[in-house]
Amino acid sequence: MAGGVWGWGRARGGPLGALTLTALAEGIRASRGQPLGPPDTGPEPEPELEPVVEPRRAACIPRAGSEPFPQPPAQEPAPEGPHQTARRSQEEGALEDLALYTAACLEEAGFAGTQATALTLSSALEARGERLEDQVHGLVRGLLAQVPSLAEGRPRRAALRVLSALALEHSWDVVCALLPSSLPPDRVAAELWRSLSRNQRVNGQVLVQLLWALKGLAGSQSEALAATRALGEMLAVSGCVGATRGFYPHLLLALVTQLHELARSTCPPDTPKAWAPSHPGPPHSHASCTVEALKALLTGDGSRMVVTCMEQAGGWRRLVGAHTHLEGVLLLASAMVAHADHHLRGLFADLLPRLRSAHDTQRLTAMAFFTGLLQSRPTARLLPEEVILERLCAWQGDPEPTVRWLGLLGLGHLALNRGKVRHVSTLLPALLGALAESDARLVGAALGALRRVLLRPRAPVRLLSAELGPRLPPLLDDARESVRASAVGLLGSLVRRGRGGLRVGLRGPLRKLVLQSLVPLLLRLSDPSRDTAESSEWTLARCDQALRWGLLEEVVTVAHYDSPEALSRICQRLVQWYPSHVPSFLSQTQGYLRSPQKPLRRAAAVLIGFLVHHSSPRCVNQDLLDSLFQDLGQLQSDPEPAVGAAAHVSTQQVALLAQAQHHLCRRCRPGLLRLPRLRRCHAHPARPRPVYGDSPFQPRSLAGRWDCSGLG
Repeated sequence: MAGGVWGWGRARGGPLGALTLTALAEGIRASRGQPLGPPDTGPEPEPELEPVVEPRRAACIPRAGSEPFPQPPAQEPAPEGPHQTARRSQEEGALEDLALYTAACLEEAGFAGTQATALTLSSALEARGERLEDQVHGLVRGLLAQVPSLAEGRPRRAALRVLSALALEHSWDVVCALLPSSLPPDRVAAELWRSLSRNQRVNGQVLVQLLWALKGLAGSQSEALAATRALGEMLAVSGCVGATRGFYPHLLLALVTQLHELARSTCPPDTPKAWAPSHPGPPHSHASCTVEALKALLTGDGSRMVVTCMEQAGGWRRLVGAHTHLEGVLLLASAMVAHADHHLRGLFADLLPRLRSAHDTQRLTAMAFFTGLLQSRPTARLLPEEVILERLCAWQGDPEPTVRWLGLLGLGHLALNRGKVRHVSTLLPALLGALAESDARLVGAALGALRRVLLRPRAPVRLLSAELGPRLPPLLDDARESVRASAVGLLGSLVRRGRGGLRVGLRGPLRKLVLQSLVPLLLRLSDPSRDTAESSEWTLARCDQALRWGLLEEVVTVAHYDSPEALSRICQRLVQWYPSHVPSFLSQTQGYLRSPQKPLRRAAAVLIGFLVHHSSPRCVNQDLLDSLFQDLGQLQSDPEPAVGAAAHVSTQQVALLAQAQHHLCRRCRPGLLRLPRLRRCHAHPARPRPVYGDSPFQPRSLAGRWDCSGLG
């Protein structure tokens, strides 16, 4: 077919203005070997055309039996048979052939040629009493069947120009006709989408129609998937993203929401994540296709750094996960705040109506984006602070834990963006109340928000110290690693912020909180969780600086080398400075002897041994010593040999202290016991030092490396 049509055009070779619709129709029919109109002089000899209509294309044309052009009145319809079937098959492709031939003639005319092609097709159909919009589906399906047989170059360009001509006035019909061929992926349909993307006159219209198909809540899921794949093909063409000006935020949010839909529909709760951070996803995966469309949208707009940040942080992997999608949205919002702030206003405006959407995926995705964009101070100022605060606090009453989690993150961002902490009476109750939540995400978000509050000028240190006094110590021993690490970090931030008052003897609630947390901090240096151990080391360093202990070197040595010598010196100083707190230190440590974590059980036994060794008989009562002796005796049968050995050594220290206490009571008369020599609590006892073996859980420093070998 193609060769005959193009040969006919070259044979004619006349100017464009000399071509009439009748001449075009006659040329097509002559190339098919059909009889012309009333015989006049007869057509010029033309090369015989090969059969052009395939069964696939014939099935795609909606009006299979209609004639494309008027026939002579005298012609009678032939009876049904093989000849009639062949004639129908020839007529079915005549309209596509006319479109292709017209586009080829107008190829050099640019946009005017595209308009002229549409006008020519419309005029040809009007001559038959039909309208072009009624034939768009048939034309597009015919092009889908015909393009694979067209040679590269002018024939194929002509076919693509016909598609652009149709999309110029009937973009929605073209999109509806092409979408069924986009799922499953079709090579020809992909080529047609890319051709539409390259035409700057129609790509914007087509993108808008695909956006509506993607976000159409009444449409089928398959239609949304097909629209996603079509968007991926179009956005991958260089320069196409410029056509999204005016609806770029809308398109970005639609793609991210589509990822949420896919994550919920295709991933059962117990399905492992299939994506690795460096893997683009499984072949032909709907999620990977959507991610690629999102990447193309960002890259084409000059936001390549956003794509890079997401790759480095594992954001794309999180976006496609059923349980991590919202984390991916938060990462995407953070990356856009840092590297694509020119779109933040538009995104923020499009998000507001979505926050009250009845569809969970759309509403939660919008909430996550809204929360992330609050990190941008200019964006957060688009709404009054009171309005944002009221909205975030209202989320705390939602029965869905995810909504409450996003609200807490938003409160943290809001506190960080302001020059000083405002609305404390509203902000703090919401954050402090979340510390009692059972969901680790909520507790972690509240602890993080409280740390951000402490970073602001005029932070309410005294108020927070009093409020956190009963709430924070239990979190230091929380079973969830992330909660423990965050709680320890919050205590360090609080001490750093209030260090000025601590140095001059003020900050009573904070000082009490620090002394109450000393034992957990020392033991958490041996925590199996690396984050918790590092956070404990950092917090103890802040306490050393604020209270001027001068034990920073010993703290670092215990943290990194589990040095018994350094721990002995720390215990010696604590007994000297806080003799009245020694029973409390011992009682707290005793509770860790039953910890399910072996490193903590051993660390507790060692700490008890050194505290008892440096304590005076007058500082510890007999009941506490009996209780310690009993628990350490039971711990000697621990399945872990290192724990049992440490408990044995500490049991001996408790027995020596009890013996010294007994001898002291026998020597002293009751009347003299009322005037004890308090300095004895500060003196080195005459008891032998405890010696502990190397810890199997942590490397130990070399003897004398930190100049601690002379400690008694």
